[in-house]
Amino acid sequence: MTEHKNTQKHAQVSGQTGGQTGDQTGDQTGSQALLQVNDLSVVFGGQDTAPVVSDVSFELYRGETLALVGESGSGKSVTALSVLQLLPYPLARHPSGSIVFKGDELVGAPADQLMAMRGDRIGMIFQEPMTSLNPLHTLEKQINEVLLEHKGLNASEARTRTLELLDLVGLENFKDRLGSYPHQLSGGQRQRVMIAMALANEPDILIADEPTTALDVTIQAQILSLLVEIQKKLSLSILLITHDLTVVRNVAHRVCVMQHGRIVEHGDTQSVFDHPQHPYTQELIDSEPRGRAPSVAENAKVVLEATDLKVWFPIKKGLLRRTTGYVKAVDGVSLTLREGETVGIVGESGSGKSTLALALLQLIPSTGSVLFMGEALSGLDRKALREARRHMQIVFQDPYGSLSPRMSVGQIILEGLLAHQLGGSSQENETRVIESLQTVGLPEDARFRYPHEFSGGQRQRIAVARAMILKPALIILDEPTSALDRAVQVQMVELLRELQQRFGLSYLFISHDLTVVRAMSNQLLVMRQGQVVEQGDVNQIFESPQHDYTAALIRAATEII
Repeated sequence: MTEHKNTQKHAQVSGQTGGQTGDQTGDQTGSQALLQVNDLSVVFGGQDTAPVVSDVSFELYRGETLALVGESGSGKSVTALSVLQLLPYPLARHPSGSIVFKGDELVGAPADQLMAMRGDRIGMIFQEPMTSLNPLHTLEKQINEVLLEHKGLNASEARTRTLELLDLVGLENFKDRLGSYPHQLSGGQRQRVMIAMALANEPDILIADEPTTALDVTIQAQILSLLVEIQKKLSLSILLITHDLTVVRNVAHRVCVMQHGRIVEHGDTQSVFDHPQHPYTQELIDSEPRGRAPSVAENAKVVLEATDLKVWFPIKKGLLRRTTGYVKAVDGVSLTLREGETVGIVGESGSGKSTLALALLQLIPSTGSVLFMGEALSGLDRKALREARRHMQIVFQDPYGSLSPRMSVGQIILEGLLAHQLGGSSQENETRVIESLQTVGLPEDARFRYPHEFSGGQRQRIAVARAMILKPALIILDEPTSALDRAVQVQMVELLRELQQRFGLSYLFISHDLTVVRAMSNQLLVMRQGQVVEQGDVNQIFESPQHDYTAALIRAATEII
């Protein structure tokens, strides 16, 4: 541990930074660290349980960004939650280690001290906003709660400050939507609400756990620029947890690479990226989805066809709730998907991508024509539509939110078979569950465990296994890799390709990650404000975009900030 600490201290004092934030050195030289984590270990369970975090040490100085990177399950988020003492104690224990914030020890600190610190001096942006935001409270109430608890503002002052915060994170003109609930916002909008809450009290430290996971590249660039700007203004210290190495290279001063609960490499960002020493760091830097989707025969059978599809939500105002206008979430979209083909759909948060997917599955009301295997879905009765849905499955963006925490993995995967009355004997059902788990690269004993016991990448594999057990012809993939680090993204892309070729699957692939989209897709739809602004062969669009918005997306994917 001595060599580790000495090397780390040298990296801190050097004041070197990475990427485009080279003018931000942080207040390091000759100063006391704002946050000190020394020899921290975390264990879940009894005395004989192996630690999930082992002997982790790092320091965070005022005004700097320290990034924790590593694969899913490497211990990044557990380390961050330990700082705020948010782990489920006494199930989680610290057999060793110390966490000191501004001279105060946090491990074992009294509850009132921790309550005063959380959300006020240390804010946190959680990875999965849909599960972090209260589904029963409006966004105004949730942001106000932070202000009322720590600042003592009255209702009018809190409302004014809430609007300022929403405007700060790019949610302009949201005054009429303060009464919205989390499910009424897009994934990117929910993430920005989380950022607004974390910044509400101008904390000393911001812990950002995958802060741009749900955002498209243009909004991602805006959010990262925003965080850098706020950091300069407030001398904010940021502990950044992310799988996106491009983000790390552009905004982090120093980086710690974690694997199996340990820090295997650390130093200033530029040195780590230019001269990685550990094989795992080299693997992370080299990990990027490669290759292109195999071509599809021109005479391949059409699996899904949509013509002039529209989803308009009425805007009702006044005492009589008269319709005064419409939110045109999907406005006249047409597409064709053939057997063995992948159609990628990209666009900013709120552009209508996920709404389009739900309309294609007839899960929300829509107008226009949707043909599946040559049959119009709009004309089917409930029984016939259920039978058609057996062959159409969806993998949602948030695997933690879409997998029931009360059901074992085996029960979750089997649920589809039972819902469609396709189950057999107990032995036959168990065999099919095991086959589905093995198909997605998970061990058969995973069926006895629960979703919270798995990493994000493993949970996404469980979601794919749940879809695959019904042997569908079409799978809609709604941001299936957004919560995964680069190395696991590569694994997931390879898995999806292998399943597609093995079973002749057709994919509708929704994502804001243009690198993954290009590696997976044959055709591409670019959506903005509910409409398709560009459509065609994926390689042609990437090499020669015709619409300004498409060009901006591609440019932002490479430049970030």
